[in-house]
Amino acid sequence: MATIFKSSIGKKLIMSISGLFLILFLLIHVTINALSLISPEAFQAGCDFMALPIITVIVPILALGFIIHIVYASILTLGNLKARGNTRYAISHKGASDSFAAKNMFVLGIIVLGVLVFHLTHFWADMQLQEWMGNESENPNMLLEQTFGSPVITVIYIVWFAALWFHLTHGFWSAFQTIGFNNMIWIKRLKVLAYIFATIIFLGFTATALAACLRANGIL
Repeated sequence: MATIFKSSIGKKLIMSISGLFLILFLLIHVTINALSLISPEAFQAGCDFMALPIITVIVPILALGFIIHIVYASILTLGNLKARGNTRYAISHKGASDSFAAKNMFVLGIIVLGVLVFHLTHFWADMQLQEWMGNESENPNMLLEQTFGSPVITVIYIVWFAALWFHLTHGFWSAFQTIGFNNMIWIKRLKVLAYIFATIIFLGFTATALAACLRANGIL
């Protein structure tokens, strides 16, 4: 078993499974964020749900998933660069590297990771981390408007969401391909689903950011 996970196929499998786990988290996260478009009370209720003990214990698992995904993405990318020259991302399906996203997955991942750290200092550090330290967390609605009250910060976030969109358009179907959905019929279906899912995530996060920006500046 250990030998399998040290192989190239095993590394791809680990990265794909961790990626699917993070995709599930994104779906939950964008759903909670979208509640802010309904009302401040709805968003507060969603944040209260995320603060429940059963959800809180998942945070270290989520962090581990991010670390595993990043580590194995780095290992595979460096291995591919060494073995294949200009090939940047490990794939096994002919023609799968034609898209911009497929050729730049590692770069897109670095952008996503970089702004993620910035994001954590704005929200997680002032909410969940404070609760772990025994302090009172900040009001999520207030944090939302304080953060996105700056048009510059809002633009940075939208660029982040765009990088995430590109990352997901390839990563979504590629992960399923790695775990076995690798025939031509499924690949075509999964590529369509990848664009649909990535667009839902992008629009959900972007709408949340823009609405908060407009409210903070007295436009909405």
